[in-house]
Amino acid sequence: MGHLGGLFLLLAPLTCSHIWGAAGHSLPVCHEQLEFRCSDGSCIPRLNVCDGHTDCEDGSDEHRCGHLWCKKDEFACRSRRCISLHFHCDGVDNCGDGSDEASCQNCTTTGFFSCGPSDTCLPRDKLCDGRTDCKDGRDESQELCGLSGPRPQTSHTCTASEFQCGDGQCILQTWRCDRSPDCSDGSDEHDCDRRRDECQVNKGGCSHLCVDRPIGFHCDCPNNMRLVGDSQCEEVDMCLERDVCDQLCVHMNGSLACDCQEGYQMNPTTRECKAKGNEAQLVFTSSKGMRWISITGTEYRERTPHFPGPGPVAALTSNRTLYWARQGRGSVYRVSLDGKPQDSVLLLKVQGSVSGLAVDWIHQLLYWTSMESSSVNVGLLDGSAQSPLITGLDKPSAVAVDPLQGLLFWAQYGGSSKIERASLDGRDRMALVTSLIRHPVALSLDMPRQLLYWVDQGMRSISRVNLEGRQRKTVVESNGYLDRPFGLAVFEGFVYWSEEVTRSICRANKHNGSNLQVLLSNATSPGGVVIIQSVLQPNGPSVCGHTRTVCRHECVVDLLSESPEFSCSPPEMGQNKSQEIPAISRSVPASTLSDPAFAGILSLILFLSVLLVGVLLWWWREEFKPSRSLTEQSFSLKESQDPLIIQEPPMGPHICLVKETLDKLDLDGE
Repeated sequence: MGHLGGLFLLLAPLTCSHIWGAAGHSLPVCHEQLEFRCSDGSCIPRLNVCDGHTDCEDGSDEHRCGHLWCKKDEFACRSRRCISLHFHCDGVDNCGDGSDEASCQNCTTTGFFSCGPSDTCLPRDKLCDGRTDCKDGRDESQELCGLSGPRPQTSHTCTASEFQCGDGQCILQTWRCDRSPDCSDGSDEHDCDRRRDECQVNKGGCSHLCVDRPIGFHCDCPNNMRLVGDSQCEEVDMCLERDVCDQLCVHMNGSLACDCQEGYQMNPTTRECKAKGNEAQLVFTSSKGMRWISITGTEYRERTPHFPGPGPVAALTSNRTLYWARQGRGSVYRVSLDGKPQDSVLLLKVQGSVSGLAVDWIHQLLYWTSMESSSVNVGLLDGSAQSPLITGLDKPSAVAVDPLQGLLFWAQYGGSSKIERASLDGRDRMALVTSLIRHPVALSLDMPRQLLYWVDQGMRSISRVNLEGRQRKTVVESNGYLDRPFGLAVFEGFVYWSEEVTRSICRANKHNGSNLQVLLSNATSPGGVVIIQSVLQPNGPSVCGHTRTVCRHECVVDLLSESPEFSCSPPEMGQNKSQEIPAISRSVPASTLSDPAFAGILSLILFLSVLLVGVLLWWWREEFKPSRSLTEQSFSLKESQDPLIIQEPPMGPHICLVKETLDKLDLDGE
């Protein structure tokens, strides 16, 4: 009986485990509109069906692709993709082969949107403005305007270039009396028969020239300027207007002369600027770990396969170090490209999730944006201190930094999507892009040309603007590989980006989007991208936090005061007065172990504590070997004590308190 009882006790857990496992492996419920059910019952995204790649284990997603049937509210592309009917004839190639724009009314002129095959062409200014202009309402649809929906342009005070409707809405003065009602109450078309000169009142809101017409008026600019936004004029930069030079450009006597910045050399045939030294590498995060490819796509390698998911990434090229954050989490890791995967270190635990990362290689600082804390933050690259820098933002999504100019850039896509800049200490805030921007997800600087690029997931485009917010241009528009972009980088003559729907890493000409190349396809959930090449982070005199402030000796960065402070040290504090490039001193917490007395007391306390635990729990010493307590403050001591990945010893599985504590911290913080 004892043997039977023992056998029952042995079989009972196995039987329960089998029943539980069977229940746990029941077929998942597929989302009817977004997912496709494979023959084996598993679910995959519908966009992956008939894409030339086998995603179902049984290959059923690539069967019967010659007879692809789309739903009644979808358009069937020649490329065998199904897209929403709202994207049909919207002036953007959503199919990737142009079939959704074939036989449509010609709205290809830049700045126009098609309301459909039998409807009008609409100025893009009227998209998502809270007013339905297309007959089917597609200009205000959720697919086009995003989850936040349209934003009514209601205001009690309109600007000089705007007309106030009877219901308080503000519209452009140039829309007044254009025989097309733009106010919801139609008040912009009232009293239009009575002849009057709108230019007599504040020049109609025009910054320079106002031209009266029999009905309405329009703004104009002098010969050396161009009109921006219907009412404002800006000077024409012929170098950016013609946009033929990769880097340096000189405009003289109607002709352009191109040159390359130091560290680059010009190709005598193509006139392109190519970086000297080793070929650059493009590193990107994905759900299967960190990967890298050459910038031409000829070489592909896997790196740190244990990293759990895509996220933003930044680099310090001088020592080939990457800083990486998992999407939606509040942990920042550090890993060396030349080290081993197990050398990865949990560098920072931050408040909220990290949505963007940028490295200041001059001041040895790390900047990041956080959705939950609605802020741009700054920390030391060794992880010993951190501080919020700019707060009160609305869903900040990306950040970039130019320490040589002392400028910090960030993007947000909340109620008012925009891109702003400030000095490194957060002062001198200035809006660069406020219109025709919906969901910016990544920023990248073209430092030789002093241009800022961004990728807009809502507009499905890549655009650029100069560092003063002028000379705006869209360089890449939706081409089938911009449905859901994530990461962005600019190098030499190309823009590089990752794309989640097509699971690809792509590049195109940074001037006009030509020469599209898919460097890598079938990449599982690609995330942030960064290019590794020393020329991208040149040394040089830097400003010390505030714009136009250059230290003669060294710049001191204090992150422990109420707000981050940058200050120049007096000459006697300079460690090397002959250096042209300022060294960086970093204030550290007063409670660090640099004080000998404090360190001695702490050591004695730790020794007595370990001794007491050892006496009481000596029979557990094999399972609970002494290990340092890992807290957020310990990151300011030795980062090498905080490995992200710890391999099992060759003798078999073994309990590792460092790894357990690290995982617990990661889960507790997020």
